[in-house]
Amino acid sequence: MTSCCESRQASKLAFWGCLALLGLASACGQQAPPDTRAADESALRALDAQWSKAAAANDLEGTVSYYSDDASLLAPNAPIATGKQAIRAVWASLLGPDVSVSWQVSKVEVSRSGDMAYVMGVYGLTMKDPQGKLETDHGKLLEVWKKQADGNWKTVADIFNSDLPLAPPEKKK
Repeated sequence: MTSCCESRQASKLAFWGCLALLGLASACGQQAPPDTRAADESALRALDAQWSKAAAANDLEGTVSYYSDDASLLAPNAPIATGKQAIRAVWASLLGPDVSVSWQVSKVEVSRSGDMAYVMGVYGLTMKDPQGKLETDHGKLLEVWKKQADGNWKTVADIFNSDLPLAPPEKKK
């Protein structure tokens, strides 16, 4: 014959055991969020190609539209430009009728969480100097993209730099 205390203790153990099993069963039933990395990579490649076309068309506003409001642009030989107004000023100095700029993506890596990504690639730039002489540059780029609250991707950090060697310093006369 079991005592009243033993019966209560067995009931408590059964209750906690059932609760643990229920928790384990519900945890096993939960599914991880879907892996959207392949779709996000494809979307980012398409966005970057559109962005390059906007810059090639000397479309200043279209070019700047790919940045988030608080983005930073790290152009060579210049201070960091943060915010769309500062970024617009940098691009305004680059784009023009005597300029050809384009870039191509070689790698896109999207985070497992699907909210951040980076893009690497190469760029080409041709422009006329003040004397009308054609100058060309080519180099590499790195962009950091962040998925915004509305689900759209925007660049939050953008850096590019030349593969060309530095020009030797001018000799003083």
